[in-house]
Amino acid sequence: MGFRIGHGYDVHRLVGGRKCILGGVDIPHDTGLLGHSDADVLVHAVMDALLGAAALGDIGQHFPDHDPSYAGANSLDLLWRVAMLLQKHGYTVGNIDATIIAQEPKMKPYISTMRKNIAHAVGVSVNCVSVKATTEEGLGFTGERFGIAAHAVCLIEK
Repeated sequence: MGFRIGHGYDVHRLVGGRKCILGGVDIPHDTGLLGHSDADVLVHAVMDALLGAAALGDIGQHFPDHDPSYAGANSLDLLWRVAMLLQKHGYTVGNIDATIIAQEPKMKPYISTMRKNIAHAVGVSVNCVSVKATTEEGLGFTGERFGIAAHAVCLIEK
């Protein structure tokens, strides 16, 4: 069957009283991401990229936000479940490339740990996972600090 490419995107609103978890890292900040699970937009984008590449739906289909069993769920655990689903369908992950879009907090000190967390959950070498971060120069909802977004692409093989 060969190689397949997937793309994922996610966004969550920043609010007070929530943790700011990205790539499985609890980043100290005065606001956090609002969502049914831990709202880890980076991991959610990665999951959707992987599921999309395999044509296996999306995270809303597999982990619906109306299901109480996913309330507060650790997104890295859900990513592991996605990796197992791909494996069950005969796919292996080649690489993952992701970008976090946020005006703040600054991501640089945490990117190495994010890469390790994602690689571990998917079962690949950390050299197969890239995580980058960018601001939008104060523009849009991320630039105005209303939320954080993430894009991810991946390559899988059967």
